[in-house]
Amino acid sequence: MRRTPRLLYAVLLAAVFLVSVAAGWTTLAAQLDADVYDFLFRLDQRVPPPATSVIYGIDEPTLRRGGGLAGLRGILAEGLEKLAPCLPSVVALDIVLADETADRAANQRLARALGRLPYVVLASNLTGGGLTGGGWENPLPEFPRRAVGHVHSDPDPYDNVVRQIPLEKVSGRERQWALALETFRGKFPGVEIEEDPRGLTIGGVRLPAAREAARPMLIRFRPAVSPVPEVSFAELAAKGNCTPFFEKAVFAGITAQSAAQDRHSTPLSFGQTMVGVAINANAYETLAQRRFLRPAGNLETVGLALGLTLAAGAIFYFWSGWKAYVSAAVLLLGAHAFTWGAFRAGMVFPYTTPLAAVWLGTAATASFQYFVTRRQLRKAEADRARYQQAIHFVAHEMRSPLTAIQGSSELMGRYKLPEEKRAQMAQMIHSESQRLARMIQTFLDVERLSEGQMELAREPFAMSEVIRASMERAQPLAERKRIRMTLEALEECALHGDRELMEYAVYNLLTNAVKYSPASTRVTVRAGRTGAWLRLEVRDEGIGMDEKEARQIFTKFYRTRKAEQSGEAGTGIGLSIVQQIVVHHGGRIEVQSTPGAGSCFTMVLPVWEESRAEEPSR
Repeated sequence: MRRTPRLLYAVLLAAVFLVSVAAGWTTLAAQLDADVYDFLFRLDQRVPPPATSVIYGIDEPTLRRGGGLAGLRGILAEGLEKLAPCLPSVVALDIVLADETADRAANQRLARALGRLPYVVLASNLTGGGLTGGGWENPLPEFPRRAVGHVHSDPDPYDNVVRQIPLEKVSGRERQWALALETFRGKFPGVEIEEDPRGLTIGGVRLPAAREAARPMLIRFRPAVSPVPEVSFAELAAKGNCTPFFEKAVFAGITAQSAAQDRHSTPLSFGQTMVGVAINANAYETLAQRRFLRPAGNLETVGLALGLTLAAGAIFYFWSGWKAYVSAAVLLLGAHAFTWGAFRAGMVFPYTTPLAAVWLGTAATASFQYFVTRRQLRKAEADRARYQQAIHFVAHEMRSPLTAIQGSSELMGRYKLPEEKRAQMAQMIHSESQRLARMIQTFLDVERLSEGQMELAREPFAMSEVIRASMERAQPLAERKRIRMTLEALEECALHGDRELMEYAVYNLLTNAVKYSPASTRVTVRAGRTGAWLRLEVRDEGIGMDEKEARQIFTKFYRTRKAEQSGEAGTGIGLSIVQQIVVHHGGRIEVQSTPGAGSCFTMVLPVWEESRAEEPSR
């Protein structure tokens, strides 16, 4: 690619990257990321190790037998009494015991039952939320406990799906750790939680929970084939089987459909909801089995998006055709596979930002290459047409001198001619060969100027000397047609550039004026200064041109119909060279012409001075 397309390509890639990052911050992207997270979660069918916790649930039969919610504390007391002989390692009660009740006997019985358990974690609830409003509903002091943990899950505000829990909640100056975290800490008696901005550490176990946004932790919900075991109060009372609870963490709470108020969807819900006690049990399993899902950081996400954008850009920068498109398809599949592989490895990347980068990057760079290729193809076709036209004109113009040279040389070789005739033919061969050489040189000059391969000399020169020298060279041609060439005005000034090329340009205008003017007419030259600009006019009384032809007169290899009718020889490239010479000197060329009334060509060139005024209005 040339410099300009490369710069545009870099700007395009930068725009793709910025759009991808910005798209990842939108609400729509957040919901899409969540949906993809749920899909990947359901796609991961690996069976986890056996659960180390049990859900001890108050189901519908238990609730009916105990008299409903009014007898809840009696139900809890009875159930915990049955649980104590089973020797659980930790018991977490997912029921807030903050309200005073009239049934003091039930409270006392419940307190005694809690006192018989080895390690008890009671629940607290934050009402009102925030640092200023509301407060904590903590369990009554009469109920024994080793720790208190909050029972708040963190449902997504857009779809009410619980994917994570806040490991800490703060209200005022009081902070509570999550119920699952306090239950997990029960495995390390006397060990404090070590905090840092990136996470928590308990007993050497590192928890990926950044300080921002209440230290959220993604829950690795157990699949339906291996859920957290659940035993109801009624079932334990009826069967007396303690095996499921032995040295397990027990999460006791309400599982009855009619009474559980904290039901939420999860990534594995499939239309069903999960009660809060089960959500806390799954959070505990995530902690106990160290099966953490760590969200990718902002720098990691942005870095991945940048890498994918650059990869898409590199593919269509270095390759084209099927190689580029196959590589782009591999990159797209690889980006999706990377998201899935990272998830299985325990790292959660957002879907929108990196995938937007690879999709937009591929589409944008492929489109850019397509349009650049189309433009190059059009340019190549135009160049081919131009060269074909050039060859056509040059071949046409070469016929006359070649025919003359061939015929004269053939006559000289075949017949014995008088010396005078031989000299005349030799002179003809010489003049026609010079004409052919000039034609070839002119053709080469225009191509070199077009491609920027001709270097211009950069030196001051007097424009008056250029004009006089050009008029002297053109004077013999004018005299043969009895055309009077006059210099009406000539203001002395200096230009900066290539004197030889400028003389070629002026001479070309003069000879064109003579060629396409009838005999016994006049060609007028006028040179005057306007501010910092020199205006050189060459006016003739020739055949002229209409407006359409005047617009095309500087097109390479273009010859007007009037010129063809006049019978004057020409390649149609002289004025193209003149225009390029003038432009390379920082000026412009204008033409005014009327059919049958002549033409006026004007070169506007900057005068060589230290300071220059603005160009006069056209």
